[in-house]
Amino acid sequence: MNDLRQLHHFLAVADTLHFGRAAERLGMTQPPLSQSIMALERTLGAPLFIRSKRNVALTAFGRQWLEHVRPAVAGVAALPDIARRLLDGTAGQLSLSFVSTADYSLLPALVRGYEARFPQVEISLTEATSDVQIAALLDGRGHVGIVIPPDAALSASLAYMPLLREPLVAAVPETWVKEARVRHSGSLGNDWLDRSLILFPRRVAPVFHDLVTSYLVRRGRPPHIRQEAIQMQTIISLVSAGMGFALVPASLRNLARTGVRYIDLEDPPLLETGLAWRRADDSATLGGFLEVARDIAAV
Repeated sequence: MNDLRQLHHFLAVADTLHFGRAAERLGMTQPPLSQSIMALERTLGAPLFIRSKRNVALTAFGRQWLEHVRPAVAGVAALPDIARRLLDGTAGQLSLSFVSTADYSLLPALVRGYEARFPQVEISLTEATSDVQIAALLDGRGHVGIVIPPDAALSASLAYMPLLREPLVAAVPETWVKEARVRHSGSLGNDWLDRSLILFPRRVAPVFHDLVTSYLVRRGRPPHIRQEAIQMQTIISLVSAGMGFALVPASLRNLARTGVRYIDLEDPPLLETGLAWRRADDSATLGGFLEVARDIAAV
C-alpha cells in the first residue's frame, strides 16, 4: 500500500457493501474502485469481500481487518489537527520539577492556571532540590523547574524568572509556647533562638541555608544545627516532635501540623523562588507555561 487511498476504498465498500454506491461516495467510477480493492487483496494475500452478481459481503478476514483499519484511518486523519495543537502548545507534554517549599505557595496556583488554559497537555511533576533540578536542566532533562536561585550565577544556557519573594517565619514546637506561658505567663519571647535548629543541608540549598544562619548571627544567636533534612514536610515533622525550631517560608503556614506554631520574625529575611529553564528550549508547552507564570508572578 503506497498511500491511504486503498484503505479509504476498502472502508467505503465495507460500509455500503455495494461497489457502485461506494464509488459514488468516493467520487470515482466503479472499475478503478474494483481494481483498487483487487490490488489490495493481492497485497494482503487474502480476499476481503465475497462478490456475487447481486450481493457483496465481507469475508471473515475482511470483518476482522476492518476493526483495525477504521481506527487507523481515523488516527491518520487526526494527525494534522494533532500537529496544529502540538505547535500551538494546546497538546503535548510538560515536565515540571519543583522544590518542596513550592508545594505550599507557587505550585498549586501554577498547575491550576496552566491546566485551566491548556487542559489537553499532560503535566509530569517531580519534586527535587534546586541543585538536582538545575543539573537535570543542563543535562537536557525536563522543561522547567521551580527553584531557589543559587548564590552563583546560573549557566548562560539557562534562563531564570523570579516569581515570589516571601518572608521567613519561625516554626516552633507547640510545647515551647505552652512552657513559656507557664513559666513566664507571657509570650515565647526570643529565648527559642538559642535552641536547636533544623535546617536544609547547605550542599543542596546554599542560599536558603545561608539566609537562615546569617539571620541568626545578625540577631546575636549563632545557630545550633541539630538535624538536617531536604524535605520541608520532614523539617516540620521534626519541629512537631520537639527536636528544634526551623525558619521556613511564610507560605508554610498552609502546612497545618499538630504540635507546630508559626511565629513572625522581626525584620525577617526574604526568600526568592523562581523558574529556571533552558534558553534553547522552544517547545510550545513550555512557552504556554511561562505565559501562565508571568500572569501569576508576585515580583
